[in-house]
Amino acid sequence: MSSSLLIAIDGPAAAGKGTLAKRLAVHYDLHYLDTGLLYRAVGRKAQAESLDLDDPDQMTTIARALDTSDLDEASLRGREAGELASRVAAHPGVRAALNAFQRDFARQAGGALLDGRDIGTVICPDADVKIFVTASAEVRARRRTDELNAKGRTVIYEKILEEVRQRDDRDSNRAVAPLKPADDAHLLDTSELDIESVFREACRLIDAREA
Repeated sequence: MSSSLLIAIDGPAAAGKGTLAKRLAVHYDLHYLDTGLLYRAVGRKAQAESLDLDDPDQMTTIARALDTSDLDEASLRGREAGELASRVAAHPGVRAALNAFQRDFARQAGGALLDGRDIGTVICPDADVKIFVTASAEVRARRRTDELNAKGRTVIYEKILEEVRQRDDRDSNRAVAPLKPADDAHLLDTSELDIESVFREACRLIDAREA
């Protein structure tokens, strides 16, 4: 396996890309970055410092100073952090700073794996392997519903399904870095696959490229 291997994992919410990305990073001994946490971390830091999330200059300053250690807070995966992220992501300066952060991470010695929504198309268009992980909206909504219910939250499948479809529409039709597979990405539909099957198929794709 190449010591400078760069893997880009993209896909919509609840498709299973995060679970897959973590396993692949361990399997291939690569530096791993969940890029979805970056905007959440900026929002959280701004909130902690009582800054105005709608101030582009303040938010850009926070984004430029971001460090990987800022991504370890458990609360970044909560609903509130997601709402904060959507506000700070509207600032072009924040996006430019975090794009630079991701590209610097990808250039690390020893190789890297990044997962997100525009890694293969915008952040790392020259990645060695690009995998676009997807699943039907219905399957993703069921997974998200089961996940939230398991955490003690009472949620309704139909409402989650509507939220998934709305988010897909926003992500796919936004003007900047829309969610879409790169032209040379491998499509991996996880709708009918369990975790082990998804992992094996991804390894097959990566190993075939390396061979």
